[in-house]
Amino acid sequence: MNWSEQKAVVTGACGFIGSRLVETLARRHIHTKALVLYDARGNRGWLDELPLDLKPYVEILAGDVRDTEFVRHLISPGDVVFHLAALIGIPYSYHAPRSYVDTNITGTLNVLEACRTAEANRVLVISTSEVYGTALEVPIRETHPLQGQSPYSATKIAAEKLAESYYRSFELPAIIVRPFNTYGPRQSPRAVIPTILMQALAGRTELVLGDLETTRDFNFVDDTVSGLIRLAECEAAVGQVVNIGTGTDVSIRRVVDLVQQLTGRQVSVAVDPHRVRPPASEVRRLCADNTLLKKLTGWVPPPRLDEGLKQTMEWMQSRLGRYEAGRYYV
Repeated sequence: MNWSEQKAVVTGACGFIGSRLVETLARRHIHTKALVLYDARGNRGWLDELPLDLKPYVEILAGDVRDTEFVRHLISPGDVVFHLAALIGIPYSYHAPRSYVDTNITGTLNVLEACRTAEANRVLVISTSEVYGTALEVPIRETHPLQGQSPYSATKIAAEKLAESYYRSFELPAIIVRPFNTYGPRQSPRAVIPTILMQALAGRTELVLGDLETTRDFNFVDDTVSGLIRLAECEAAVGQVVNIGTGTDVSIRRVVDLVQQLTGRQVSVAVDPHRVRPPASEVRRLCADNTLLKKLTGWVPPPRLDEGLKQTMEWMQSRLGRYEAGRYYV
């Protein structure tokens, strides 16, 4: 792909993965339109920390993917669109499912239609490994059945199917990407790794968590971002559904053990029933089959949980005052 001939567009650019993607594109001198959710205070999320030397390559726009007209004017001919904007918290989706429909389904429809009208070069719809539900086979291939085990995952399945329909019906150059569990600096404390680190770094001797026996394929955020860019540059990926994952999974209990080793602190764990998903909604195991990603790009994310946890811990350590260790972030 010749990036000098088009701009990148990143929706959800103020978030954990989106902000890292914007920075990475800018470091490659790729001009990027970054959509952040409008805030009357002018808050641009993590892009408020965008380094000065990268600002000439980034145009920050405030709006909302639920606004059809706004999105239509966001995307121009030849753009390469990374659609990350979404409501993501699984527990909150039990309480506010309509909000997830509005953002994750209607918002995706608006982006797809704008890409079709503008004749975008490419659109990557960023989905999630949660669409698989509890693994029926491991590692999980892209052909694994889809199971809507939470309102969140159901809306992401719907978003995927919209993208597939636009590829098949209108030849929209769409790629559906399913990253497995991304972690790293800037991640919300609602996620399990920041939750464990936050409580351990605060000096708590008893961590309050949910189910410790579920397993996840954890991917450092820089590797997820690298996978997204590599797929955007791959013509053969158009029309495909592609996993991004290391191909290895570890239990939450194992993550606690690793955090104990990193911090040098011994802790016990109490299970909080409020943090445990309904039994039929819990996803027991997620482990990616990354064969297709390797075939398309020649690359797969390395399993480097020890190193990634260390970087994440150091980042959180410098910002502990921002978080309440005893709070359950939904």
